[in-house]
Amino acid sequence: MAGEPKGERRTGLLNGFAAYGMWGLVPLFWPLLKPAGAMEILAHRMVWSLVLVALALLVIRRWAWAGELLRQPRRLALVTVAAAVITVNWGVYIWAVNSGHVVEASLGYFINPLVTIAMGVLLLKERLRPVQWAAVGVGFAAVLVLTIGYGRPPWISLCLAFSFATYGLVKKKVSLGGIESLAAETAVQFVPALAYLLWLSAHGGSTFTSHGAGHAALLAVTGVVTALPLVCFGAAAIRVPLSTLGLLQYLAPVFQFLLGILYFHEAMPPERWAGFALVWLALSLLTADALRTARQAARTLGGAIPGARAATAAVSGAVDADPVDATP
Repeated sequence: MAGEPKGERRTGLLNGFAAYGMWGLVPLFWPLLKPAGAMEILAHRMVWSLVLVALALLVIRRWAWAGELLRQPRRLALVTVAAAVITVNWGVYIWAVNSGHVVEASLGYFINPLVTIAMGVLLLKERLRPVQWAAVGVGFAAVLVLTIGYGRPPWISLCLAFSFATYGLVKKKVSLGGIESLAAETAVQFVPALAYLLWLSAHGGSTFTSHGAGHAALLAVTGVVTALPLVCFGAAAIRVPLSTLGLLQYLAPVFQFLLGILYFHEAMPPERWAGFALVWLALSLLTADALRTARQAARTLGGAIPGARAATAAVSGAVDADPVDATP
């Protein structure tokens, strides 16, 4: 990055802030789609996202990957799994926001790096450093505290975090770019989503044509809400180090958390503050360890930036998954 113009780095940072800022402010959008239910909103998001991404691919003429994917049944199966997991993630998040659980939803994206690391140990037999073990332990303690505070496990947070982490694990195996991945996954989602919308309309439950042109336009805009942050993130990813993206990603849950408290006025009794404080402590440990490891890698490799960036990605656990498709 040292050899790149400062203007390029500034552009990358601005796009990164824009991407994570939009993801952080998206809780303001979903309530605008009421009285549509979460399932109808989710189906429209799938349909309109594919329409928008397909148009983008037509413009840039990037279709070769689709033929290769169709000739590889294993990768195609993994794309189907990824589409199923992200469907759960999107659906739970939309329902959570429109049901008054914005703070609990934000917690899911705070604890996602901890879940990603835990899955790496359990499924991929990865070895952790002592600080990472400490962070996972503190995160587990946070879930226990929050379970006591809520009177139940924070299942919304856990569902979002585990679906995000599973999605990231599958995406590592598929190895597709952001736009291509979104196109492939929404192509898998398209037929069931469209069938559901047609069924809903036939039974008089659709709000798309019964609540005016403005409501219909907002439902169609779900495709833009999904794809626009993707474009900004892509512009940021090629201009700033992964370590920077790993830090920027926390902007989204921070904004969601603040919106939940300050805008939606959700309750935060002392035990919930204690649980969140433990989560933030765990993330601070992970971030500090990741930055320290990146600096050591840079010194070991004689200041080679690609090596430092790879090391940061490997230890943080926060940028292993492609955050574009899994965020709200």
